[in-house]
Amino acid sequence: MSPIIVGAIVFAGAFGGALLGLRLRATLPDPHLNADTKDVVKLAMGLVATMTALILGLLVASAKGAYDTQKNGVIQMSAKIAFLDRVLAIYGSAAADARTELRLSVEEGLASMWPDEKDQPARLDPSRSRGLALYQAVQKMAPTDEEHRILKAQVVQIVTELGQMRWLLFEQAGSSISTPLLVVVSAWLAVIFTSFGLFAPPNGTVVVALMVASLSVAGCLFLILELDEPFSGMIRIPSTPMRNAWKHLGN
Repeated sequence: MSPIIVGAIVFAGAFGGALLGLRLRATLPDPHLNADTKDVVKLAMGLVATMTALILGLLVASAKGAYDTQKNGVIQMSAKIAFLDRVLAIYGSAAADARTELRLSVEEGLASMWPDEKDQPARLDPSRSRGLALYQAVQKMAPTDEEHRILKAQVVQIVTELGQMRWLLFEQAGSSISTPLLVVVSAWLAVIFTSFGLFAPPNGTVVVALMVASLSVAGCLFLILELDEPFSGMIRIPSTPMRNAWKHLGN
């Protein structure tokens, strides 16, 4: 589900709960709103709020960890691509086809992982890439002496590592956020905001404050889900490292 839709649902649940609490305040008899009742509700909601804060912290850590892992993977791939091109240049004219395939492979990767239209999803499936063509071009390189045999072995190793890293990015693309956990946190937030409205005076300032707080927690979950989808949305992994490597290919 889209992070924007999830954020809107969380906002509706939290702010709707707050408005429900304000409405219940006007209908409940006085014994349900006395000081003793208020203290018990505060203690119970304090426990729920603490658990919610802990879960939100875990969700942030999980999403940020997944984002950083894939971002570091892109940076490492970019560095290996630039180094591979240097090794192929040292190999000589016999590696010209491999260098051409490397450049075409990087161009294809940029277009699929970072499409020009922001609303298009990234295509991370390596089975549709030019990686196999690059590997075949490398295998066709025929070393004529010991130096070239060593260089070819290095090239094969780097190409293999690049292929493994591309598949790793594809496998890591799945969500790290548990849907049941997200549902439970959203329900807890709705309950907490209902308790806020239950003992709050019904005036405009309170309503605005509760609305801003609802927007804040909804924004938090929105950012968590955005971080969990690093190749799409507003907080996507930048293509700068890969584009910098691409600019140096063939030089």
